Amino acid sequence: MTGHISSSAGPVPRGTADGSLTDLLAGVPVVPVVVLDSGREVPALAAALRDGGLPCAEVTLRTPGALDALRAFAREPGMVVGAGSVRTVDQVDEVVDAGARFVVSPGLSAQVLARCRARGVPALPGVATATEIMRALDAGVDVVKVFPVGRLGGPGGVRDLAAPFPGLRFVPTGGVRAADLAEYLAVNAVAAVGGSWMVAAPLVRAGRYDEVRRLTQECVTIAREVRP
Repeated sequence: MTGHISSSAGPVPRGTADGSLTDLLAGVPVVPVVVLDSGREVPALAAALRDGGLPCAEVTLRTPGALDALRAFAREPGMVVGAGSVRTVDQVDEVVDAGARFVVSPGLSAQVLARCRARGVPALPGVATATEIMRALDAGVDVVKVFPVGRLGGPGGVRDLAAPFPGLRFVPTGGVRAADLAEYLAVNAVAAVGGSWMVAAPLVRAGRYDEVRRLTQECVTIAREVRP
């Protein structure tokens, strides 16, 4: 997961809810999860992420300005941007129209998965139990988000959830810290990790993009050590 990121999502395979998510995020060990009030900070933030080696961002729909931030990221060259906290079919349309290349949900919604398939974008649904994983598999999903992983046993919890589901890939997020990144990436079933520490709101508000770049580079270095 430490090579070059794909610049094109490609076609969505028939019958697959997540489409080419693993191809889209190939080379991305950590997906920065961003909360922004507007698109003003995006050019500098995107540059710091690109320079640090993670040309990707998940913009969460937690603020009134999230769609503006998403549009701004979509205009940035070399960046792959997705939308997070997507809960409804209408939100799928809004984020795809704004330029989202992938859609992340906190839970599992058959309606959201179907709309993502119809719009031709990969979907990453959230799961917390084996039952939800089985529902995701029934829906044709082969990559799921484990959320909130910090309260679900951390890396050990992911390993336990993955054991009965060979071939399924996981993206743990929610409570991941830099200190345990290596342990998450050491789990073979983990495709990537979602984290916000490198794009923390205080850093962005203060314009500390050098620190964003440094923390991003640290993520890439850790990933290369775990997955040479």
